[in-house]
Amino acid sequence: MTDRTGRTRAVLIAGATASGKSALAIALAQRFDGVVINADSMQVYRDLRIITARPSLAEERAAPHLLYGQVDAAENYSVGRWCVDAAAAIAQVQGVNKLPILVGGTGLYFKALTTGLAAVPQTPPEIRDAMRARLAAEGIEALHAELQLRDPATAARVMPRDRSRITRALEVLATTGRSITDWHRDGMPPAIADDDAVMVFLDRARAELYARIDARFDAMLSEGGLDEVRALAARGLDPLLPAMKAHGVPWLIQHLRGEISLDAAAEGGKRDTRRYTKRQATWFRNQLPDWSWLTPDQALDEISARLAA
Repeated sequence: MTDRTGRTRAVLIAGATASGKSALAIALAQRFDGVVINADSMQVYRDLRIITARPSLAEERAAPHLLYGQVDAAENYSVGRWCVDAAAAIAQVQGVNKLPILVGGTGLYFKALTTGLAAVPQTPPEIRDAMRARLAAEGIEALHAELQLRDPATAARVMPRDRSRITRALEVLATTGRSITDWHRDGMPPAIADDDAVMVFLDRARAELYARIDARFDAMLSEGGLDEVRALAARGLDPLLPAMKAHGVPWLIQHLRGEISLDAAAEGGKRDTRRYTKRQATWFRNQLPDWSWLTPDQALDEISARLAA
């Protein structure tokens, strides 16, 4: 979609889990002939419609949606892959002169979208499997020590027990022979320029947000969330895969194994989600300071006014 000056326009809607992002995106899509594009790292997985609160079938009928549920849970879907998919989706939407509306809670997706991302090659499965085997056998301290020897610049930027980043850095070394820090200097360009987008973080009062998180988790269980997790667990996937770490999934798997009660699993999932929303808010304020923070009551009219300007 272009405005009267001919510039491309897009709307980026971030916010905490259960803040009302999807409802806002659909309202904007209906008002401005838009298409909703997913920017949530868990809602990409087709195995987890309920437990990740993906838009319902009714919501998908209310407005066009892209990049929801297109990835199998056995895949390790990365920020880089999302950037490629999102750029293609944005081009598709703009090609028919509609408004791209990107919505989700994954800060790294939005940062990569607007500032660019290092084009690090994918790690072959055999290298990833070997690194996970080493992690289990040697422990993260040994792998961090190796990273300090082989790639001190990257080692200085990660926490000594950050399993994901340490193993990722070593995988990149094994795959490419280059430091991941070097790759970060040669990145993908941003798909959307800041000055061509309306960028909003949807903000709710904390007590209200927590109540919505708790109510939504209960609703997900009543709508079949436990059965969804049961089917996922039956696949026997690597517990380190992103889909296996979606909020609530590890707790519900513990319940299915008979280790804890359903009430305890639900409370664990709710607690993790509440804690995550605190980190989300802090991250966005620090990493994307130019975004506007709006309450749900303000957001639709404010965004509409900006698009009309």
